[in-house]
Amino acid sequence: MRVLGIETSCDETGIAIFDDRLGILSHQLYSQVKLHADYGGVVPELASRDHVRKILPLIQAALAEAGCGSDEIDGVAYTAGPGLVGALLVGATVGRSLALAWNKPAVAVHHMEGHLLAPMLEETAPEFPFLALLVSGGHTLLVRVDGIGRYQILGESVDDAAGEAFDKTAKLLGLDYPGGVQLARLAESGTPGRFVFPRPMTDRPGLDFSFSGLKTFAANTIHQQGDDAQTRADIAHAFQSAVVDTLAIKCKRALKQTGLNRLVMAGGVSANRQLRAQLAEMMAELRGQVFYPRPEYCTDNGAMIAYAGLQRLKAGQTVGLELVVKPRWSLDSLPPV
Repeated sequence: MRVLGIETSCDETGIAIFDDRLGILSHQLYSQVKLHADYGGVVPELASRDHVRKILPLIQAALAEAGCGSDEIDGVAYTAGPGLVGALLVGATVGRSLALAWNKPAVAVHHMEGHLLAPMLEETAPEFPFLALLVSGGHTLLVRVDGIGRYQILGESVDDAAGEAFDKTAKLLGLDYPGGVQLARLAESGTPGRFVFPRPMTDRPGLDFSFSGLKTFAANTIHQQGDDAQTRADIAHAFQSAVVDTLAIKCKRALKQTGLNRLVMAGGVSANRQLRAQLAEMMAELRGQVFYPRPEYCTDNGAMIAYAGLQRLKAGQTVGLELVVKPRWSLDSLPPV
């Protein structure tokens, strides 16, 4: 089976074609970073308009890269949520329209399920069951995964997610948008131990996350300590270490609670090098395994949507002609495959 995947949940237009025998045949991605940089964050209306401009040329490019025509596509998968409603509607409208025109089935994909299954695109893929740490944009989730669609949310962010806290703290440090990557780069030149930030909600039971207070702590430190270059680097290092430690502590707690020894991490923040190194070290100590997608499949992309959609299409889980997008959509509400 060969599936066209369309991702337009936020500020990246991702198109890919995935074949269940040959793997990824094409992967096209357009980022709107330059468009939103002047505003310091994503402007939803501008994001939607840019998806409209880019989506069809990218689909044409993906078909050309794969060397196949529409008659060789067996289904169309598109992100239906969660995300920005206008951006989601662009991908859903185009995806459903193409499926109708080509007389092919269509499937609406959950954005976070796409991230969760992205490590399956790698040569060494995790076996079920496993624990998943999903850190993508506005989401931080710990999920027990017993199979596709068999998800139990163990913990989630109660306010700012890790990615949001990275971006907001980066802005406080005067870094350009998108700030998370810039903050991680700045942290590399920071002095370990000069500042020590709290590890929020690690001193109490439970697996939920909260990073809003950590962002406030960073803001107060920036205000009190001045604004020279080395101080900003030291604050970035302290902030990143606090986030990474918090994620690692909660992962270790969840692994112990569930008895699992396989950990998957996915989403944009999973590309963070310190997080990868620390979780790899932790899993080695626990004699377990950690899995994650290559960096280009950590951020939003069409390949993960095509893969997730293929699994649902194989199970016959298609959508009708009605266009439905879900800006808010709980992962554990999905049907099993």
